[in-house]
Amino acid sequence: MHNQPNNSLGGKSVKKLRIGWFTFSCCEDSTILFTELMNEHWQEWKRVLDIRHARVLQSHNILDELDVAFIEGALSSKNHVDRVKEIRKKSHKVVAIGACAVIGLPSTQRNQFDPGRLKEIQPVLERFAYLPKAQKLSEVITVDINVPGCPMNEATFMSVLTGLLKEFHIV
Repeated sequence: MHNQPNNSLGGKSVKKLRIGWFTFSCCEDSTILFTELMNEHWQEWKRVLDIRHARVLQSHNILDELDVAFIEGALSSKNHVDRVKEIRKKSHKVVAIGACAVIGLPSTQRNQFDPGRLKEIQPVLERFAYLPKAQKLSEVITVDINVPGCPMNEATFMSVLTGLLKEFHIV
């Protein structure tokens, strides 16, 4: 996948990093932090990022060819697994965002529940068609970069984003 010019300034093409931000089973604290970072960095990011998919930011989202997919959360259902596989196929790089995506916890803690506790949560598992075990992202797809933390470590995220902008020859 190659980044296509998708903006022009005075006849000069400007390349942007085509990204998507996706969430699965988690508290979405990294998504909140990402939106807060937008407050500080919007002027520079709007020149270098083509946000194709981010439900928290826009109602019209596209899942097409992405340079980078940022994925937060553990995978709890067949729908999650199918969706993340589709995202992986359409993304040159995948960045696991936050503890649930990187190590599975705390979302995968139900995998360790005793039989009594599992019986208590069975109606919830059935209601949402959850799988018997929740999984961290790397158990289902190849992950290129991890940004750990709950929420994600802001400095690590900024460093990863800067590195990706350089890798894709955006800056």
